[in-house]
Amino acid sequence: MNLVSIQRDIARAVMTPLTPSERMRRIAPGGKSLAKVASRIIKPNDRLTSFERLEIYNRQYWFRVLDGFSDDFPGLRAVLGDRRFDAVAKAYLADCPSRSFTMRDLGSRLEGWLRKHPRFAAGRRQLALDMVRLEWAEIEAFDSASLAPVSIASLQGANPAKLRLKLQPYIRLLDLRYPVDDLLLAIKHDAGTNVASNAMAERQKRKKVSAVARLKPAPTYLAVHRVDHAVYFRRLEREEFAILTALQSGKTLERAIETGFRKSRTPIVQQAADASSWFQNWSALGWFA
Repeated sequence: MNLVSIQRDIARAVMTPLTPSERMRRIAPGGKSLAKVASRIIKPNDRLTSFERLEIYNRQYWFRVLDGFSDDFPGLRAVLGDRRFDAVAKAYLADCPSRSFTMRDLGSRLEGWLRKHPRFAAGRRQLALDMVRLEWAEIEAFDSASLAPVSIASLQGANPAKLRLKLQPYIRLLDLRYPVDDLLLAIKHDAGTNVASNAMAERQKRKKVSAVARLKPAPTYLAVHRVDHAVYFRRLEREEFAILTALQSGKTLERAIETGFRKSRTPIVQQAADASSWFQNWSALGWFA
């Protein structure tokens, strides 16, 4: 047995999902005996068998990734509740195990997985999907690349029919059905506030989630962006969102503005004033690269 095969066997064993009682499985999902794998690559000692020694790493791996997943998605936990969230975490990570050197990527496939497994969010599917999209956008906005910003003043005289403005790579544009940005901020605020009773904190959280879930769905447009290493949520007008989305897709400035106001009922004079104000704000935030 060479080093590569040993590493692969250990990795498969360590990443095998735990039993419901949070112990290592005797038989891996593919039918392989983990007891035999352990005895072949790990020596027992005077206190632990080969299987028990390997189990330490298996349990610690899963405790760590489940903790990391929970840290990344506190909003989804609040929406689903602890029991359903824990079921989602275990099922998702079993189906979509880590393939990255960093735990930052644990939730990269969660939205798609949740769409394929709607039963895990029964009754709150759209609210859960909106929250997952927002929380993953927050992760991406935090550590995605940042390019040298370009000011609007430097583009004076450029032909809008040919000019293409590139948005910063860290900006994420979301069209949501629920105001989950307010909900997530409230949840994080509660988590950082000293509360005399955990039960009281949970009741407050459930009330917030229920209040949002009862709202009649309405389009919510959001830009998730970064300023000085901190992530912020910025609400956008529908036309503002459409212009930014068009620019992000590579459309020229002229085409992006046309796209943004195509279905708008705003008077032409006001459209020009709005566009001018938005571009000044975006430029001040360094959104153009």
